[in-house]
Amino acid sequence: MARVAPSHRIAAFVMDSLSQAALGAAIGVAVMGRRTRPWKAALIGALAGTLPDLDSFYDYGDPISNMTYHRAASHALFWQTLASLPIAALAAVALREMSEFWRWWLTIWLALITHALLDWTTVYGTQLGLPFTDTPVGLGSMFIIDPLYTLPLLIGIVVALCLRNVRGWRWNVAGLVLSTTYLCWSALAQQHATEVAQESLRAQGHHVERLLVTPAPFTTILWRVVAITPQGYLQGFTSVFDRDRTIAFDTFARGEYLYAQLRHNPFVERIARFSHGFFKMSEKDGRAVITDLRMGQEPNYSFNFVVAQRQSPTFAAIVPPVRLQTRPDIEKGLPWLWRRALGEKLPPPR
Repeated sequence: MARVAPSHRIAAFVMDSLSQAALGAAIGVAVMGRRTRPWKAALIGALAGTLPDLDSFYDYGDPISNMTYHRAASHALFWQTLASLPIAALAAVALREMSEFWRWWLTIWLALITHALLDWTTVYGTQLGLPFTDTPVGLGSMFIIDPLYTLPLLIGIVVALCLRNVRGWRWNVAGLVLSTTYLCWSALAQQHATEVAQESLRAQGHHVERLLVTPAPFTTILWRVVAITPQGYLQGFTSVFDRDRTIAFDTFARGEYLYAQLRHNPFVERIARFSHGFFKMSEKDGRAVITDLRMGQEPNYSFNFVVAQRQSPTFAAIVPPVRLQTRPDIEKGLPWLWRRALGEKLPPPR
């Protein structure tokens, strides 16, 4: 019997799926046009756009599996294409519009695959290539929640539903164009931030093994840079409004000695692969913790897992692993975020 996911994963589903539902609804209205009522097109598009994230409700048995199996088969372009046909048939039958089957199929197929491709723009990791490859991919040019992406879609949909005519349809298409343009901007801004980071790291004499550049929360103006080095890892920030191209980096330990002892632990192996090497290990109260460095910033990260307990001089695996919840200081973090995004070079809050 399928197990229900923990409440925090259900809450994440609600937040993450708003943009996906808006995108699916906008696609539905754009594709169906005047062939059906706008509210039907928006509803079916929103449901199809949300459908892949229903995997959030399934509990795979441990928090690391829940993390790494999310955005897997339900987000694979091959399986989505196959599933789009029976889903379209079901929608067409339910709405008594079989004459528009192929339009409904195109609506649902686009809503499904754009869901997966939008997830690909984030850094989390989406397994687009299943069943041919299970390698998670992520461009990392978008934060998982960005109002500037979602608002044009919502405005276009609302106007289309209110006007219910060609003018409303044009508003909806305009929302899609603006949101897509914003995605293009995010990729260009990421490329600029990457060039600045590479230049600054070279100037400071750092030997970089891996480099990650991702947006700070809710924006594509401020970018977080993580560089893996032989000594540990560096974290710095750069804004498109910075007056100079020098990044101030802070240095942190990665806990290589812990990884050397626990690298064959299957949960450690899974996080190391899923994060593409952007992880750290630490010891807290005799417990070994592995942290995904891609989501969050020092000292608060979204994914921290206790994987072993010290039994000196070695460690005993903890099965299942335990997820550690951390809460960033919003009162300090948000003011710093906006001031730093506007080009004021402030050290990040601790």
